[in-house]
Amino acid sequence: MKEIPIGTKGSASLTVSPKEFAVNVGSGSLEVLATPVMIMLMEKAACSAVAPFLEGDETTVGTQMNADHLAATPEGMTVSAQAEVTAVNGREICFTVTAQDGSGEIGRGSHKRFLVFGQRFTDKAKAKLK
Repeated sequence: MKEIPIGTKGSASLTVSPKEFAVNVGSGSLEVLATPVMIMLMEKAACSAVAPFLEGDETTVGTQMNADHLAATPEGMTVSAQAEVTAVNGREICFTVTAQDGSGEIGRGSHKRFLVFGQRFTDKAKAKLK
């Protein structure tokens, strides 16, 4: 892994459709953006922040997410998430994460990812099946 500067940023966005509704992902009964989908966008933003610094078979996996979902977003609105690197401790990378729609902030929190080697990580996971 190349050195990741503190302050490195990434982003991700989507337009809310029925497949992202809480009622359709199993996290509630309403036709609004599901919390797990907001969290997925935050993780995607974090991944995009560090992607340019990964080499070879390196990738990252999420190890911790602490997020507050502050406001509902209806179908048709675009949601954007941002992640900013706040610390790098060896293979652990820490972020602040935020999300907003066209009306303002809808979420914020902190996130940690850990650098792993893709094939080794996958092989270890598959070994659980034996």
